[in-house]
Amino acid sequence: MKIMDSPGKRQTQQERFEKTRTLIYPDSAEASRGLAAEVSVLIRRRQAEGRGVVLGLATGSTPVPFYRELIRLHREEGLSFANVTTFNLDEYYGLDRHHRESYSQFMRDQLFDHIDIPAENINIPDGTVPLDRVYESCMAYESKIEASGGLDLQILGIGRTGHIGFNEPGSASDSLTRMITLDRVTRQDAAADFLGVHHVPRFAITMGVGTILKARRIVLMAWGENKAGIVREAVEGAVTDQISASFLQEHPNATFLIDQAAASRLTRRSLPWLVGSVEWDDAMTRRAVIWMAKKLGKPVLKLVDEDYNENGVGELLTAAGPAYQVNIRVFNRLQHTITGWPGGKPGAEDTHRPERALPHSKRVLILSPEPHDAFVGMGGTIERLIEQGHQVRLAIQTSGNLRVSDVAAHKFASVVREMAEIIGGQGWEGQSAYAGEILSQLAAKGEFGLESETVRRLKGLILRGEARDAAHVSGVAGEALQFVDLPFYEAGRYRRFSLTDQDRETMRAILDEYRPHQIYLTGDVADPSSLQFLCFRSVAETIAAGQAGDWFQDCRVWIYRPLEAHEIDMAVPMSPDQLAKKYDGIRKFQSIQADELESPERNRETAREYDGLGMAEYEGIEAFQRWLPA
Repeated sequence: MKIMDSPGKRQTQQERFEKTRTLIYPDSAEASRGLAAEVSVLIRRRQAEGRGVVLGLATGSTPVPFYRELIRLHREEGLSFANVTTFNLDEYYGLDRHHRESYSQFMRDQLFDHIDIPAENINIPDGTVPLDRVYESCMAYESKIEASGGLDLQILGIGRTGHIGFNEPGSASDSLTRMITLDRVTRQDAAADFLGVHHVPRFAITMGVGTILKARRIVLMAWGENKAGIVREAVEGAVTDQISASFLQEHPNATFLIDQAAASRLTRRSLPWLVGSVEWDDAMTRRAVIWMAKKLGKPVLKLVDEDYNENGVGELLTAAGPAYQVNIRVFNRLQHTITGWPGGKPGAEDTHRPERALPHSKRVLILSPEPHDAFVGMGGTIERLIEQGHQVRLAIQTSGNLRVSDVAAHKFASVVREMAEIIGGQGWEGQSAYAGEILSQLAAKGEFGLESETVRRLKGLILRGEARDAAHVSGVAGEALQFVDLPFYEAGRYRRFSLTDQDRETMRAILDEYRPHQIYLTGDVADPSSLQFLCFRSVAETIAAGQAGDWFQDCRVWIYRPLEAHEIDMAVPMSPDQLAKKYDGIRKFQSIQADELESPERNRETAREYDGLGMAEYEGIEAFQRWLPA
């Protein structure tokens, strides 16, 4: 389907809950190729007519695959941007255009420096104008857009608050380019880029909602499961100034362009029986019955025929009923996900267990993209696997040094220098010089400068120490803890990472050397440019391409991340003491974020959900989904 065809209000039966045209693609790469191809057609047609094209552009990780495809079209297929004028959505207020996190610098890095667009055709809001001239500058930006003939196509991403551009909750539908105070959630989401939320600017200049809606064509892109909830609200919910993306419902030619993960909460994907007939296989049956039980606040075994009929699931009874038979099947399937033996229980009949009994003990490889990820996602299960005699290796894929604040590095260097001054004597000269070098480099860098390799290495060592402390809590010791330090991370920054063949080869070598019976990993539905997704890809591509050794025939791969009850294939219960121990391990990381620190409470929520469905009552549950290569 061509992305830029005028959609009107055409809908299929499955799309009837959606108030804006929404196209779902297998992944961000395919969606970006489709959009870039349509933009190429537009540019070439206008070139033939002797006319220009005016594009509105966005920043952040979302449009990066699209920009990379435009660059490819320029280099390999001769697409010229000489007749293109661009207007960017926004810019942080107070950042010079050469600042590493300015959107001006981002656009040069990701697009403008790689194509032939004339410099005078590039327009980005000025984040450095004096405060008393901001309004004048914003109105001049509006006038320049109008003088160019208006935006032919506006590209958008969407923030967790539902904002487009920096139009935070409360932005009016007729708002124009202006200065805005950034929402707390928006600043938290940018914290990694700025090495701490306290470094994130509090203000920005943004096109208004009204400015955006004047574009003749709008395409909003969204990737990854973390955008699924807000995409559903923007597409299916009411038009409200609390979610500025919802205003696109009122535009005659707007399209949401999303991947499978971002589409997961749309009604046609999450509750497909409400929009048409479905194939009632085991997975669909489990999803529908669990949804209905949660909606009605009933245990699975207490659902009756009327519940199915009155909640749009009556077709299931026709296919597989009556209710009590369906209930028992779903109840048993749920019950069979629960195990206190994540590596398999030796000597047990394992037909209905999540993991096979043999071999025992198993070689278990746990992959953690950043040092804290595995402890947050499966800290209790790590301890359980070790206690039950399995050979556990925890491989931390990146150093995570970009998470460590300058304050932590400064404190470490200050302590070393003070020790050298107090103890003194021969043997401390090197430590004193090293500490002094770190402190001087931090001072020279300031709040927003780039870290030197020396400072980044120190920050990585600080995290290694914290990871060892957390590993000790879980029982991981010595050579069982491996620091991989994948090259793509050391060479990049958040939102700008790019996986290399060296990264893939490194992970392939680890797999072939250890030959695991179990692999635990995460990141499968994360944002495609996130380091978690790239770390997942570094392993999954090797497996999916059949490049793993013969050992993989006897290996199972488990995904750890927050899961809905119907997605869970293995549920590992936790006692109060185990949950407290997990919390203690997570707290070893000084750079841990608030939502990560709340992981034990999410484990409690999963346990309460299982309890509500009629399962045994536990203090907490860590959940896993089995992954099979395509």
